[in-house]
Amino acid sequence: MTYFDDYRGELTAALATIDVTLVERMRELLVDARANGRTIFTCGNGGSASTASHFATDLLKGASYERDQRFKVVALTDATSSISAYSNDVSYDIVYEEQLRNFLQPDDLVVAISGSGNSTNVIRALTYASSVGAHAIAMTGRDGGELGKAATLHINVAEQHMGRIEDAHLAICHMLAFSFIDTES
Repeated sequence: MTYFDDYRGELTAALATIDVTLVERMRELLVDARANGRTIFTCGNGGSASTASHFATDLLKGASYERDQRFKVVALTDATSSISAYSNDVSYDIVYEEQLRNFLQPDDLVVAISGSGNSTNVIRALTYASSVGAHAIAMTGRDGGELGKAATLHINVAEQHMGRIEDAHLAICHMLAFSFIDTES
């Protein structure tokens, strides 16, 4: 077997660790948010920031275009000038929490994505979300870290390899977005 065969096999095993009942629960929260005009905020760092942005785009365009019910989604990761201002003037640890303080309402959703589950800025975002009565959703890898503990809904990919964790997180996001794109609900 080659490295690529091994990677594919280990990715398949990582995908098998996803508890789809939790993904279904997240879909229910997304349905409720869409029906009630709630906002969904996404955030992460590095590759997880890309996944957060990608997920927001899939919901904003793919799952909303030409539909009567539409998603309101904000990728906090895409606010480059705000992120750099807070990072430079205060601390990178607050870049998502401070954005949420301007917009987040009770029953909104905050989706924080982190392979390690130990990034202070996403932990603070979920802690703040819980404090105002918003849904604090974490997608993590490894053992879930502190982010998993801060979540009201925690979807964990029990895998050590960061690439496979990130692959699985994107698969979860696609499961969710395409469940709206491929169906009438």
